[in-house]
Amino acid sequence: MTDEIIVRSPYDGAEVGRVRAHGTDDVDVAVAAARRALTDAPLAQWRRAEILDAAAAAVADDEDRLARTIAAEAAKPLKTARIEAQRTVSTFRFAAAEARKLTGETVPLDAADVGEGKLAFTLRLPIGVVGAISPFNFPLNLVAHKVAPAIAAGCPVVLKPASQTPLSALALRDLLVERCGLPAEWLHVVPGPGGEVGNAIVEHPDIAMISFTGSAEVGWSIRAKAPKKKVALELGNNAPVIVEPDGDWRTAAKKISVAGFSHAGQSCISTQRIYAHEAIANAFVDELVGHVEKLVVGDPLDPDTDVSALISEDDRDRVAGWIEEAVAGGAVVRTGGRVEGALLLPTVLTGVTPDMRVCRDEVFGPVVAVQVYRERADALRLANDTRYGLQAAIFTADLGAALEAARTLDFGGVLINEVPTWRADHMPYGGMRDSGNTREGPAYSVREMTESRLIVVQP
Repeated sequence: MTDEIIVRSPYDGAEVGRVRAHGTDDVDVAVAAARRALTDAPLAQWRRAEILDAAAAAVADDEDRLARTIAAEAAKPLKTARIEAQRTVSTFRFAAAEARKLTGETVPLDAADVGEGKLAFTLRLPIGVVGAISPFNFPLNLVAHKVAPAIAAGCPVVLKPASQTPLSALALRDLLVERCGLPAEWLHVVPGPGGEVGNAIVEHPDIAMISFTGSAEVGWSIRAKAPKKKVALELGNNAPVIVEPDGDWRTAAKKISVAGFSHAGQSCISTQRIYAHEAIANAFVDELVGHVEKLVVGDPLDPDTDVSALISEDDRDRVAGWIEEAVAGGAVVRTGGRVEGALLLPTVLTGVTPDMRVCRDEVFGPVVAVQVYRERADALRLANDTRYGLQAAIFTADLGAALEAARTLDFGGVLINEVPTWRADHMPYGGMRDSGNTREGPAYSVREMTESRLIVVQP
């Protein structure tokens, strides 16, 4: 193993920074320190809340520097990186609120005759050291979605960031420790190879919970390796949206032109599969293509850029290959589909079929695929025909159709007259099947990171 990770811009290959590459021994040291912090120097709820409030303020003050770090190491356009930094502020604020109101409940034991005269209540206690593994696509806010709830719950964290994007996580760690009062033992950031550092975190006997965001294949393998631990998985998706003829399809087209291509489509809920009713399909596609062709593609540090490079050349070539496969199978490229240097141009496909990889699997690239339907029942069936289940959406003016979609679409979240890519950081966010097994958002993550202890008092 090399001693350093050289972080390079996915856009032009320029060196962005270097960080130490950690190994198994470093994980052992970090976990031991975290365990000592939990047992010897626990943080009171008021102190956790104070630290989290300070973190929200510090991230807000440092928005420009953090956004530029994200843009440099992830090739996320600067305007989008700023939004990520702003969302991170919200994540810390909501976590601070949870730290203040974390509580158990009373249990009415005298509802049974054997409990008469007894008092019972529950306490919410930290589950233990949390092992967190975060992805490259939101290198600041998805780190915050693991660290902030853990602090609120009273759990120290050992975090492995994605090797492509460790700088944002390290910057956040320094901010929390140096400016917000978090004791250093409470957050250990250990960049390194997944096969070594990731496995060491997953298999370590003193880590009580794993929080993982990434691919389904890796996520479920982690779950299999750690059957006695709580394992929270937030995984992939191939997000569908249905556009009904009575819906505001022009607004849908405009929103999808952002939702399908923001950060080059590298989001778990990036809009990917579009089902357009035959009555409006042609006009809708024309509208969508018009918006997509106005997107500015280029340098992520240019404030005008909307779409930049995929995280690696291999990913660029993989997605380009999927487009070529679709075209060979009868799909039509309405715009994009070309590689220009490090960039894959935003691509709209029509004439696709459900068996094509651009529909069946998670593209994780700047591609949307449009299918035409006649009956709403067919669109709902096609949207549900997936191994994923994170978020889905429908545009319609018919309340009955909206409620039918809400009941029928088998996803963790169903959005009405909004793209499936929309997320607020305090909402319950997560999926089912190959999309995961948990709900994120500080209130929900804090519950996962605590255990309930029953206390029975006989006066």
